[in-house]
Amino acid sequence: MGSAELGIVGENHRRKKDSMNSLVVVDLLWCLDNANIEVWLDGGWGVDALLGLETRPDKDVDIIARVSDAQKLRDILQGKGFVVQPDGTPSNFVLADPSGREIDVHAVTFDANGNGVYRMANGQDWIYPATGFDGRGKVGDFPVGCLSPEVQVLCHAPGYVPNEKDIEDMERLRARFGVDLPPRLRLKRNVDNLE
Repeated sequence: MGSAELGIVGENHRRKKDSMNSLVVVDLLWCLDNANIEVWLDGGWGVDALLGLETRPDKDVDIIARVSDAQKLRDILQGKGFVVQPDGTPSNFVLADPSGREIDVHAVTFDANGNGVYRMANGQDWIYPATGFDGRGKVGDFPVGCLSPEVQVLCHAPGYVPNEKDIEDMERLRARFGVDLPPRLRLKRNVDNLE
């Protein structure tokens, strides 16, 4: 599948003033890195980092951080104009700036095996496998930690309702890294071809 079929947009695409573009993401990651807060990209920016290419405009960035760094992370991001939004939990909270850009934080504790334990709002734990934190990518020229391609797919497990952007992201990972996708995460035409 070619990049045109997936709607991949080159680095020179027009960026809305209020989008969470690569310059904004790098600035945020640089600030967190300078404060010794380790984060891993997830979601759309996690996929783009693995690919080394900004594929589409985003209004948010999803990050995973340690629970022990959550307050320091909040303080730094509030200093950059982001405000914690209502209805969050200690392990999942969203910060937004006046232009509507959002940072969705999933805070984890690491168990003895290196798995990231994320406490969901319903009180249950979601386990990010330790190998998932081995992902490496780039946003622009800035090297970043991100979830591995396999764990990106796992995060779209049953119970998560994928939208068209999610399916396109999963197809990009399949095309680049050869990850297996369950039928519900494949573009419809690919599922039709398999049956």
